[in-house]
Amino acid sequence: MSSRIPPRSGTPSERTAERTHSRRASLVVLCAGALMTILDGNIVTVAMPAIQNDLGFSGPGLAWVVNAYLIPFGGLLLLAGRLGDLVGRRRMFTSGLVVFTVASALCGVATGQGALVAARALQGVGGAMTSAVVLGMLVRLFPEPRELARAIAVFSAVGAAGGALGTFLGGALTQALGWHWIFLINVPIGAVAWISALRVIEPDRGAGLRAGADYPGSALVTGALMLTVYTIVGAGERSAGSTLVLAAAPVTLFAAFALRQTRAERPLIRPGLLHSRLLTGANAVQMLMVAAMFGFQYIGALYIQRVLGFGELLTGTAFLPAPVLIGVLMLGLSARTIGRFGAHRVLLAGLSLITAGMALLSRLPADGSYAVDVLPAMLLLSAGFAAAMPAVTGLAMSGAREEDAGLASGLFNTTQVVGGSLGLAVLTTLAADRTDGLLAAGVRLVPATTDGYRLAFTVGTGIAAAALLLAVPALRPGPAAPAGPGTDGESAQDRAGTRA
Repeated sequence: MSSRIPPRSGTPSERTAERTHSRRASLVVLCAGALMTILDGNIVTVAMPAIQNDLGFSGPGLAWVVNAYLIPFGGLLLLAGRLGDLVGRRRMFTSGLVVFTVASALCGVATGQGALVAARALQGVGGAMTSAVVLGMLVRLFPEPRELARAIAVFSAVGAAGGALGTFLGGALTQALGWHWIFLINVPIGAVAWISALRVIEPDRGAGLRAGADYPGSALVTGALMLTVYTIVGAGERSAGSTLVLAAAPVTLFAAFALRQTRAERPLIRPGLLHSRLLTGANAVQMLMVAAMFGFQYIGALYIQRVLGFGELLTGTAFLPAPVLIGVLMLGLSARTIGRFGAHRVLLAGLSLITAGMALLSRLPADGSYAVDVLPAMLLLSAGFAAAMPAVTGLAMSGAREEDAGLASGLFNTTQVVGGSLGLAVLTTLAADRTDGLLAAGVRLVPATTDGYRLAFTVGTGIAAAALLLAVPALRPGPAAPAGPGTDGESAQDRAGTRA
């Protein structure tokens, strides 16, 4: 099967219609590929008890079903994004689809602990290759600000919906067909996405490996990121002292990487890239925002199950209003709202709603109900995320030049993984410690558990408020530090949507 795009012919209006159709088809394929990796990060959580019973995992060993995916996924995003700039983003995307699909099949047929953990690690590699370059491909496909804002809104809606739908689908597939099918379902989807990508996405010529193949720097930053994710996801199982000692390793590697970039002839990260206020500010804001949202998704599910008494499938169903509202708002209003009010104002409004939603959750009662105590906060958080995520994504990508779009995309996805993992580790540890302390003092289980969750949501409120306070000066409209020659901060923000 040939992947070459036939030459265009016909009238100018016909060629314009053909280009529009091709771009939309490409957007669908990119969203489908990204959706698989997003779903897989969440779909496995509900199936964990079934996997444990079937394969005989111990409690600590079971965590590696998740960690084996997260560590290579989070560690390789930056490198995969840069390699996409060098070898071609479509090539990186389609190669990632192949790796992810094969790994999913291996997960689905795994009959032992080691086989499943190894296949999950391979899934993480494929997921990083696929996810790292998607935003960079969107920037190339949709060069006009209004079109790019719409494309980012669609992609963000798919990502947000995928995260929430993972919990529901995990429960439904595990209950109906068995845990193997949460992985096997990816095989036909991945195959169709791969074939479609070769047919509808035009090939792009990368800069070539010689333009930026800093192999020592790549090894340093990849090792640093993997150790960072490993340190974070395992923090709850270690003492604070052990975690601090382990954290020294990635800090050392990051320092060595920074030194390497100042001396390398072809650095992995062009030094001027991180001088962009939009790029660095948007990534910092996103890290805090995602930390709060991941805390809600995980701890909220625990509250619904352990305090309200919902089962697995009913818990997944309880989260369905979130992706529905996010999808409706992102697809129907996000791009137009950003075009009218500007990305910065929309981001601040979204972060305000997220902070308010987390504040409501910090008052959860031990005898609460879903409709009164959970659903209103969930709707506030969903509306806030629907506003904030496309805005912060557009701001981050507008802070990079086209030749760095893959690297900027990988960096944005990396901060998302690190922020989510860090927020989850901190908030769950705080909740568990508070609950254990109250149980030791003689408090009954449900009130003690609820108080632990309230503490976590109180801290989550502070994290969301910190994101809001940071976004006010860091991403305000106006001239920003240039990302490199020919890149102007103000025009970059215009491209993010302030003049769309």
